[in-house]
Amino acid sequence: MMNERSELRTARSHAVVLVFAVCGLLVWQSALAFHPSIYEPRVPPEILEEVREIESPFLDSPEIVEEGRQIYFGKGLCVTCHSKNGEGVRLPGHSPRNFTDTKWQDMRTDGELMWVLKNGSPGTGMPIRVGKVITEEEGWKVIQFIRSFGMAQTAEGQ
Repeated sequence: MMNERSELRTARSHAVVLVFAVCGLLVWQSALAFHPSIYEPRVPPEILEEVREIESPFLDSPEIVEEGRQIYFGKGLCVTCHSKNGEGVRLPGHSPRNFTDTKWQDMRTDGELMWVLKNGSPGTGMPIRVGKVITEEEGWKVIQFIRSFGMAQTAEGQ
C-alpha cells in the first residue's frame, strides 16, 4: 500500500514537470515565431510609415543624454533587462534588445522606439513604459540615451 502511494506520487510529480516543460516550450517557441528576426519592426505595418516620421522633440545634447541615462538606470527600470552596458540580458526566446547593435540602431527611428515605449513589444517581455512608469518627455530622453550606446560602439569600431 505504501509502495503504491509512493509510485502514484512519483507519477504525479513527473506529470506536473512534463506539463510545465511542455508549456514552457510552447511559450518559448511562440515568442520565437512571433518575430523571425531581431531586425523586424515591432510597429504594425499599417502605421509603420507614419510612426517612422515621428521625431524627437529634443536636439541631441549631453544634458538630455544624461537625463535619459538617469531614467534608464532609475525609475524607467530599463537597466533591469537591457543591462548597464546596453547589450541586454540573455534570456530564452526574445532576449531584450541589444542597444549596442549598430545595424539595429541604423534601422530603427526614434518614432519606432517611442511606439515600443508606449505599446510594449508583443511577443517579447518588453512592457509598456510611457504612461505607466515614465512620461512621454522622459521616454524621449531615454531614447537619446539609448542612441548613445550605438554611438559608443561606432566610435570603438573606428
